[in-house]
Amino acid sequence: MNVLPYQPTSFSLAETLTPAQTQHFNTFGFLHFKQFLTPTQVSDILTELRRIEQGWLEKGITKINGTPLKFGQEADGSPLIQRMCFLNHHSELLSDLMRSQPIESLTGLLAPNEGRIAHDEKDGLVLNHYIRQPNSKFSQMGWHTDSPRDLFLGQKIMPMLNIGLHLDGCLQRNGGLRVLPGTHKANILQTVLGKKQFIDHNPDPREAGFDIASGDLTVHHGSLWHRVEASPFTGEASRRRVLYFPIIMGAFAPKNEQTKTPFYHRFGKFVHS
Repeated sequence: MNVLPYQPTSFSLAETLTPAQTQHFNTFGFLHFKQFLTPTQVSDILTELRRIEQGWLEKGITKINGTPLKFGQEADGSPLIQRMCFLNHHSELLSDLMRSQPIESLTGLLAPNEGRIAHDEKDGLVLNHYIRQPNSKFSQMGWHTDSPRDLFLGQKIMPMLNIGLHLDGCLQRNGGLRVLPGTHKANILQTVLGKKQFIDHNPDPREAGFDIASGDLTVHHGSLWHRVEASPFTGEASRRRVLYFPIIMGAFAPKNEQTKTPFYHRFGKFVHS
């Protein structure tokens, strides 16, 4: 795979993308926007997430629209949902956030008038809650691209974006998101087989990391190789909560409570550790 040299660059997201932002994304396959959410917005979102999580735990919910939740424990042994999905269906605040004009502008990074926010498709708005401790089952994620899921479903790989809203700060030296710049332009074999999907956790000397603050927003192309590095810390210092949702193309494929669980979730044990 051809990996481009990269110097950390960040932007601010307004209601429309600038030519420089679009060019940066087309070249490297990702964008990093600083301070997209205010501290008050982050606090309100965390309160909303705790409300939803507590309700799901009390009701014993293990799947949403066919997608399994991932569970762990806090240090005190209390239950923790480490991957939640379709959160926008359970919160007006989160639904409105996904429908805001700055978010809508990101659809322009795909083919004009063809990209759409997956409000009801894929897994909707997802929370990944990473924490490193003995009782946690989700502290890192191996190298992968987001494209093979289409192949598992018997579909053609379509361009897509993943949008990340970061609720906790994470300096590069503390783990977090890693990408291989420019690999979104690799051929199909390199996109699928360039590394061992999810199993390979090894650092790559060509990878780029980020100094992410609470409230930052990141965008990466679905064919970009990326991973999540485990924090060198344990407990509260390692906690990272990130909201993700995709921008997609292709045939409309909504999910609901009758949707069957896709078989690729059987490989979930390889995704987290």
